[in-house]
Amino acid sequence: MTDPAADTGLTRLEVPSEFSDRRADAALAELLGVSRSAAAGMLAAGRVRLGGKALGKSFKLSTGMVLDIQVPVERDPLAIDTEPVENLHILLDDESFVVIDKPVGVAAHPSPGWVGPTVVGALAAAGYRISTSGAPERAGIVHRLDVGTSGVMVVAKTEQAYTVLKRAFKERTVEKIYHTVVQGLPDPLRGTIDAPIGRHPGHDWRFAVIEGGRPSITHYEVLEAFGRAALLEVHLQTGRTHQIRVHFSALHHPCVGDLTYGADPSLAAELGLTRQWLHAKMLGFAHPISGEWLEVSSEYPADLDYALEALRG
Repeated sequence: MTDPAADTGLTRLEVPSEFSDRRADAALAELLGVSRSAAAGMLAAGRVRLGGKALGKSFKLSTGMVLDIQVPVERDPLAIDTEPVENLHILLDDESFVVIDKPVGVAAHPSPGWVGPTVVGALAAAGYRISTSGAPERAGIVHRLDVGTSGVMVVAKTEQAYTVLKRAFKERTVEKIYHTVVQGLPDPLRGTIDAPIGRHPGHDWRFAVIEGGRPSITHYEVLEAFGRAALLEVHLQTGRTHQIRVHFSALHHPCVGDLTYGADPSLAAELGLTRQWLHAKMLGFAHPISGEWLEVSSEYPADLDYALEALRG
């Protein structure tokens, strides 16, 4: 029988007679309904004790033994962890929304497989009340930036702002300007990439230009050329996942540092980059209440600025 200890995560288990003389890992796997490797991991971590002494996986159990087991609590992948993010800066604070400068390494919202900080968690830690519209883990999120992309992002505070801003992004009335450094020099120096994007046929976590994908349009202009790389200003007409990264990779000019989409790792290392050189530079949108047109810009963060100066120098 088991007796969970309140608030401690500790389970007290008395060994039934049918499990006498069984190895601890095999018996616990069956008793706790976990895999044998998971049970062995708990034993190796010292989570199973008899009289205060940690047991090994090959320890033979006896009838009536009382084991204290610290069962790992599985984290809800969609739970919002309220934790501050020091370098997440507020660019514009309005009654209806807040515009942030999202740093690299921060996701917009919780998702399966992501255990790092999120925008919604950081804003909650800072005392912001954001809209509750949409899925609970995406509260207030009307658009997203990749974890490895920094820059301007707007989050709705009120339900009205959420509805209006969400529609604006869907109807493409929002101006989104990115700056990126790509390998080589695109030809022509100013152009439009109109190529459908969908899931990569061989990698679920990647995207690619594929027949039958969703319509995707990217406008670009070269701002500076460095020979082996070029700084571009990019205007997104659509907003597909990884759109800029996929489009320039398809042109054989991947974003510098974007190893996922074919960038040269030696150039990334030389420039001190641990992520793609991609920054959401400016966001323009109509105020959800007054309709006044607003534009909010963000400066390059230190890692991107360092890499750019290295190319210039």
